[in-house]
Amino acid sequence: MTLDTKEKKSLNDTELKLTGIEALNKALGAVDAYRFMTLLHNERTDYVEISRRLYEGQSIDDIFTRAKTHWSDK
Repeated sequence: MTLDTKEKKSLNDTELKLTGIEALNKALGAVDAYRFMTLLHNERTDYVEISRRLYEGQSIDDIFTRAKTHWSDK
């Protein structure tokens, strides 16, 4: 899994939730999207492992530069 680093409009919390749910529904279908959200809510999540996968193949400098650019645009 890699991050899409294309510049995108920052979403507010409601827009982010709706966009995420729509993406899950499209990718998984309504039943499995619901199951997925239930699993996330009910089970412990290993955020360290998620971060490792999310940033795999990226240097700290790359991550920092992208974060700095993102926050300086606001």
